[in-house]
Amino acid sequence: MLDGMMIGFGEALTWVNLLAVIAGTVLGIVIGGLPGLGPTIGVALFLPVTYGMNPSTGLILMIALYMASEYGGSISAILVGAPGTAAAIATVMDGQPLARKGFPGKALGVSLTASTIGGIISTFVLICFSASLVKVALKFGPPEYFALGVFGLSLVSSLSGKQASKGLLMAIIGLLMTTIGIDPISGYSRFTFGIPTLFEGIPLIPVLLGLYAVSTVLEMVESIYRERREGANRKGVSSDFLTKKEIKSVIPTILRGSVLGTIIGTIPGAGGSIACWVAYDQEKRLAKDKSEFGKGDFRGIAAPEAANNATVGGALIPLLTLGIPGSPTTAVLLGALMLHGLMPGPDLFSNSPEVVYGVFAGLLLTCVAMFVLGFLGSKVWSLTLNIPNAVLAPIILGLTIIGSYSNRNLMMDVYLALGFGIMGYAFKKFDFPMAPLVLAVVLGRIMESNLRRSLLMSQNDFSIFFSRPLAAVLTSLGILSFFYPLYQEWRQKRRNETCS
Repeated sequence: MLDGMMIGFGEALTWVNLLAVIAGTVLGIVIGGLPGLGPTIGVALFLPVTYGMNPSTGLILMIALYMASEYGGSISAILVGAPGTAAAIATVMDGQPLARKGFPGKALGVSLTASTIGGIISTFVLICFSASLVKVALKFGPPEYFALGVFGLSLVSSLSGKQASKGLLMAIIGLLMTTIGIDPISGYSRFTFGIPTLFEGIPLIPVLLGLYAVSTVLEMVESIYRERREGANRKGVSSDFLTKKEIKSVIPTILRGSVLGTIIGTIPGAGGSIACWVAYDQEKRLAKDKSEFGKGDFRGIAAPEAANNATVGGALIPLLTLGIPGSPTTAVLLGALMLHGLMPGPDLFSNSPEVVYGVFAGLLLTCVAMFVLGFLGSKVWSLTLNIPNAVLAPIILGLTIIGSYSNRNLMMDVYLALGFGIMGYAFKKFDFPMAPLVLAVVLGRIMESNLRRSLLMSQNDFSIFFSRPLAAVLTSLGILSFFYPLYQEWRQKRRNETCS
């Protein structure tokens, strides 16, 4: 392995590959920061550019873009409340409140630090423990995927805060939304009302952009009229980066998020959109003082950002060792490998070590480049909050429309985003938490298809979820995770009644 990494750094440190690292990082931050694009579209767009490149250079460019775009998604999530990528949804929970308090530099600093460390840790795991983690990922069948979905959906109880009933209602709405489209088993269309563009179901990107970006635009429009009526009252904005003490305080959170993100990243089909919520929820559960979560807590930014960047290294493990793409982006990367005449698998490490270890070294260099560029740019991006809402609102709306349309090149997605924007604005007004709905939309299809496959395997015997060890552990954890916050709430009420 040490010999391989020496070869890899020798390959990655050539001037051409260093340029690829820098170019991929810049492109990734920009693409990740634009709502609706994200790493999959970015890598797919630049795949043709790599046709004439050396295999190492082409792969380093695309993987640098992949890693950096996962970080870039947090920039728009923090500054305007519109996550640039699906994996940055949880970052909105504490990132935007901290920015609104006048500390966007701190929020961006936490995100950058967590993303960098998460990327480095997952790369080291990729280098050292690929074979071990692949064995775990291969044990996932339909029962395990359903159990993972149950565990993920159990986070609703903690994400709802003190509004458990509202959170549960939102999760049910999200699950009902995932039933729209073609039935994954029978192939019949359901609840599409004869609209062909709904046969694929309601895509995640318009939902995210509507609930977060368009609803934010509507809030900005409301604030414009309020400021004109009451007089402007804008807070001062600080672009100061984190202090050493603040960095030290979030290191344990970053380490936990990185480990969770790497493990979840190795599971095909899971990815950053699940890892960010799991990391956020687990950090909230571990915290002694939960009152600051959702109000700008550093830990609420560090956990999801470490996790979503750590999924990059995790997703590359099954891709490079078995040829199994662990995420939509790695599916594009699989095509890139084959385009350059490389077949993923154990033989890739022996036949083309300079490519494999060059990619590993390129990932480490990308993390360094990402931190440097992010640090230099954070002061500039923080100035976004100084732009008047009357100017910023139409810019965000325009980017949202472009992002929605670019998802499938359909105007239907634009209409969906606008419709969900109105819904999101109403949810905020009536204090309904949107996180449970988004989580249910992410997990719904995974749960339904794998539940039905599992029951076909067991001839409708539900004991399959408890007879397989990994499925039993995940199902049990899901049940405990769902009821434990409710039990804590009940116990607190009893204490209050006893004291009074």
